[in-house]
Amino acid sequence: MYPELDTPALVIDLDAVRANIDEMAEAAARHGVRLRPHIKTHKMPELARMQLDAGAGGITCAKLGEAEVMADAGIDDILLAFPLWGEPKLRRFAALRERARVRVSLDSPEVAAGLGRLGGPPVEVLVEVDTGQHRLGRPPGRPTADLVAEIAAIPGVEVVGLLTLAGHAYHARTATELAETARREGEDLVATAELCARDGIELREISVGSTPTARHAAGVAGVTEIRPGTYIFNDTAMMRLGVATEETAAARVLTTVIGRPIPERAVFDAGTKCLASDGTGTPGWIRAAGLPYVHMDFLNEEHGVALLEAGHHDDLPVGTRAQLIPSHACAAVNNFDLAYGVEGGRVTTELRVAARGAVR
Repeated sequence: MYPELDTPALVIDLDAVRANIDEMAEAAARHGVRLRPHIKTHKMPELARMQLDAGAGGITCAKLGEAEVMADAGIDDILLAFPLWGEPKLRRFAALRERARVRVSLDSPEVAAGLGRLGGPPVEVLVEVDTGQHRLGRPPGRPTADLVAEIAAIPGVEVVGLLTLAGHAYHARTATELAETARREGEDLVATAELCARDGIELREISVGSTPTARHAAGVAGVTEIRPGTYIFNDTAMMRLGVATEETAAARVLTTVIGRPIPERAVFDAGTKCLASDGTGTPGWIRAAGLPYVHMDFLNEEHGVALLEAGHHDDLPVGTRAQLIPSHACAAVNNFDLAYGVEGGRVTTELRVAARGAVR
């Protein structure tokens, strides 16, 4: 299994990536909405370009540093889905605006006022709405409509729409619950925009996003944009939610068995510094591709400790290679400087994780 690669290594199945990109692009096109994928999952300009070439109408970034990396690669339509605060970031943002169209999401007049002082054309902003995750944003309806009115009155900014992330959808226990969460995500924003319109503020963008909800929320009348990210690689969280399979899980950590201290235990050379710690201990949070009898027990920084089912205690001798699917692809990818693209079971390219560590 890829004997030319030393382990642990991040392996990207480019055949699966292309299929995943095409599937989401088709879902967006079918519903007539813009696809603006979140690049925090892969952090690679080459893959962002593949998404754009397949029909995406711009990209989403989490941090200003990611946006700078993507603009350096010639990508010029960016949504920065994170509030910008502080003079160092505002100076960088002003420079970024000179080479790309950049919108910003926010949920406070304070952040809007800072953007408004930059001068030049008004900064296009989307006001974030809390549709259930309870992270950023006010609740939908009148609380958000009042906030929109307050921000719209600030010189130097233009409120162009509403934005939300239904992160609470990751806790859905059934497909029906997931679909209902997605429907509410879209409908809450549309209803809030209608309330803003009655207040005299017309909003042209309704932006929703998460891989679990995107395909459902895209079908809500009035939604204009979806922002899934994880779909390009998928992970075990998406598999648990029923929106991915092992075959569509494109990002894997190639690892080697380095210890078999007792018959039922196998120790791999990849721990939290490769796979991250998200989901630790939940059933199936790390999966060994094609090896259903392997169950990850725990991770240390450099060790992955797995238990083998009865009847397989003689499997996986020291030196055996396996591909581990992480619980959270975004966090796992951020642990690597370099990924190896594979096609048809062969290593065909190297991909630099260019925006790795771009947390500012």
